[in-house]
Amino acid sequence: MSWSKTIDTTREDLRTLNALIPDTARAFGGLGKAVKEGGMLDFKTKEFVALGIAVATKCEPCIGLHMEALIRAGATREEVGDVLAMAIQMGGGPAMMYAAKAITCYDELSQG
Repeated sequence: MSWSKTIDTTREDLRTLNALIPDTARAFGGLGKAVKEGGMLDFKTKEFVALGIAVATKCEPCIGLHMEALIRAGATREEVGDVLAMAIQMGGGPAMMYAAKAITCYDELSQG
């Protein structure tokens, strides 16, 4: 499995869906922009929250997209590890399996 390919495929799939339901896609995009730009937490912290939720809910495409954003935001492997530990505490054994996928994703994407 290539995380870069997973992210590319996810983006292609989302473009297809967005073309089908443009009003919904615009509204969802607006929500994403509002929550990432507003509030008290910085962007990186919000992406850590999103990664934890992605792991706990077992969403591989979400893991890829949020990990990519975290790497761009300067997240370290150790910071990601802390978030994954919290996701495991909240999600149990299944979250541990997806946390392992997430750190593999970090390692691949951070290599360039």
